[in-house]
Order: sequence, then structure tokens, then C-alpha cells
Amino acid sequence: MRHSESLFFEIRGLRYHVRHWRGKAERKIVLLHGWMDVSASFQFLVDALALDWDVYAPDWRGYGLSAWSGADNYWFADYLGDLDALLERIQPAAPVNLVGHSLGGNVGGLYAGIRPERIARFVNLEGFGMPETRSQQAPQRYARWLQELRLAPVLRPYASYAELADRLQKNNPRLARERAEFLARHWGKDSDGGVVLRGDPAHKLINAALYRLDEAHACWQRVSAPVLWIDAAESDAMVRMKLTPAELAQRRAAFKHLEYRTVAEAGHMLHHDQPEQVARLIEDFLV
Repeated sequence: MRHSESLFFEIRGLRYHVRHWRGKAERKIVLLHGWMDVSASFQFLVDALALDWDVYAPDWRGYGLSAWSGADNYWFADYLGDLDALLERIQPAAPVNLVGHSLGGNVGGLYAGIRPERIARFVNLEGFGMPETRSQQAPQRYARWLQELRLAPVLRPYASYAELADRLQKNNPRLARERAEFLARHWGKDSDGGVVLRGDPAHKLINAALYRLDEAHACWQRVSAPVLWIDAAESDAMVRMKLTPAELAQRRAAFKHLEYRTVAEAGHMLHHDQPEQVARLIEDFLV
């Protein structure tokens, strides 16, 4: 297992944690994790890389070892602001290779169109966006958000790290026990004699802002970097978000220079299920 070190930066008023696996400076990658995940989740992928990559992976605000925002909810645009500031610390003078999973893929895809000059190559792991919304949904969405603000969300406690590992395996039957126990130690923290996830419960609130597909599409169309889009053959994320294959194909078509690949025998957490396959695809694309 490759050793990582913890770096901490002051980013937009928050103490940000960035996990760093040291390698050759000319082979730099930035990895962006998904919702309710942490940077250590990429350990298996980093271990599977054949070359000596210099890898950076932040914990998003309110996750892992990064500070919570202090607000009662989180706004998507803050991830873009945080990423922009982080890249100024990690690689200010040259475009960067960016890899994002799920939420991280969504952030990375938008950022690559907003700041196209900052991205050398972009790899999107199951970050296909959210279901399209309509303006007529706004009153109900805001009403639901206001109601959830009153409920003070909490994260489920676990009796032990072993129980958390059990839950991770239940959520993902492909996850080996050794990997589940590793993840539990990084996803969880001690709390009142038990274990809770290292995340701000406020992340569980519905996003008050509607997902405007036309705005995302406009950003994707401005991406000038080559893009590798990787989906998992057995992912249920598309079904849960009620996206059709035709809708996904339309979203991929927005990117000018795109390669599309699927990973067999993998679900949404494809970097846990098949890290060797994912690592090989990423390296073939970046080298």
C-alpha cells in the first residue's frame, strides 16, 4: 500500500485537507471524491497505478479531515471555488490532469469548461450529472428545503468500525472485507462510544437550487481538454437518478474530445470494485 501524507491549506476561510501520495512532479494527478466519501477512498486506485504518479486528493469541505463550512447547508458552487483555489496551491503554473468520481466528476466536468485553460486532461468516473429539473419545480423544492432546515439532520451511529465495514459491504457486495475495514477507518470517526461518518450531516439536505441541465451543457461544450468518460457496467446510479441511456449519450456528446469506456463487473464505486481496470484506463489515457 502506497504511503500518503496529509497536507493542510487555508482555502476560502476553511482548513482544507489534501491527501498526497508522493511521486514524480511531472506526473501529477488531482483526484476528486464523491458525495459522502473521502480522499482515502482512492487508495486502491493509487496502489494500482503502474507509474510513479504524484497524486493529490482533497477532502471536500465538510468531509473527511477538511473543516465543516459552519453553515446549515452546502452550495454546489462552493466546490468550484474550492477547486479553483486548491489548484492554485497544487499546480499554479500549468494545466493539471483531473480525475473525478460521481460528485467529483460533476464538479470537474463543469470546472473544465469554466476554466478550460487549467485542465490538461479530464477523467470522469460516473459523474454524469443530475436529473434535469424545470422552473415549475422551484416552489416545491424550496419548500422542502425549508422544512429540512428545521429537522437538524444527523448521521447514523455505528457500534464499531466493524459494523460500519459491514454496512459498506452490504451497500456494495463486491467490496472485499479488507478494503471495507480500511475504508471504515477513514470514513468513520469515534463518537460517544460508537462510530459516525466523517461528514457534516448538513450534506444530507436537499439542494435548494434546481439542476439546470442547459447551464451544465453550456459548460461542458467549452471543455477543450481531452476527456475520458468511464462508467461501470453494473452501476445502479443511472437507475436511481432516472436517467436513460439516451440522456447519458446526449450529455457525453456535449464534450468535443471524448473517449467512452465501461468497466465490467463494477458498480458505481468502480474504483473500489475494479481499481486495476480503472487505473489502466486512466494511465493509457494520460500517458
